[in-house]
Amino acid sequence: MFRPRFLVYATRQLVAAALGATLAIPAAIWGTTSARMPGPSVVSGGAMPGQATPESRQPGIQGIARVVDGDTIEIDGTRIRLEGIDAPEGDQQCASRAGDGKGSTWRCGQVATEELQRLVGRTPVRCDSRGLDKYGRTLAICFSGATDVNAEMVRRGFAWAFVKYSSVYVAEEAEARTRGVGIWQAPTVTAWDHRAGRWAQARDTGPVKGTSGDCVIKGNITNGGRIYHMPWSPWYEKVRIETTKGERWFCNENEAVAAGWRPVRVH
Repeated sequence: MFRPRFLVYATRQLVAAALGATLAIPAAIWGTTSARMPGPSVVSGGAMPGQATPESRQPGIQGIARVVDGDTIEIDGTRIRLEGIDAPEGDQQCASRAGDGKGSTWRCGQVATEELQRLVGRTPVRCDSRGLDKYGRTLAICFSGATDVNAEMVRRGFAWAFVKYSSVYVAEEAEARTRGVGIWQAPTVTAWDHRAGRWAQARDTGPVKGTSGDCVIKGNITNGGRIYHMPWSPWYEKVRIETTKGERWFCNENEAVAAGWRPVRVH
């Protein structure tokens, strides 16, 4: 049967377009391991958060997790910041439900760290990378079995949804607030406001001023190596910098990391 040449050509073009669209589907859609697909987000572990980009996405990481603080773990030497959440800092205390008018508080930073330790346990944790922050740290959603660890920290009231950069856990935060658990048992200072306050306090009392900002990060040398302390580190006030021994002050985390120092582990 005779077919006009223009009809055959048009048919081939339609078929080619359909095949092209199928092949163009990103592999991540076929192999997605989590139903949550958050937008761009950043980590809050320093004075200035760093944003993740699609180009910096990495394969998943799996292994036994070592808890650093309430929103950070390490797996085989890779430091992982839990995506979309912000837990109380190590030295932070939150307002208590025992509202006796005397400013009752509880050590929410320490308790958040302990809660994360309970969640990850000693079984392998799987972390789905969402990229790197400006300091080269991995941002990820992590799972202990089928449990979304990030979500559970927010749901149990041991972390805020980091809504400035990601809205992925706002439902869990609303649930925790309604139940009045953890950080929601009484009005309290957020982790990001706590960091800002501690930075300002250290800036006002620190001995070194820098051209790119106040140099208040303490670079300490210990038996465990070269460790830097942010102003909200539980040991910040106790650390004394002795420049004659090679210890020093840093103005930002990039500078500290580039010089060979690593962040302190809270846990």
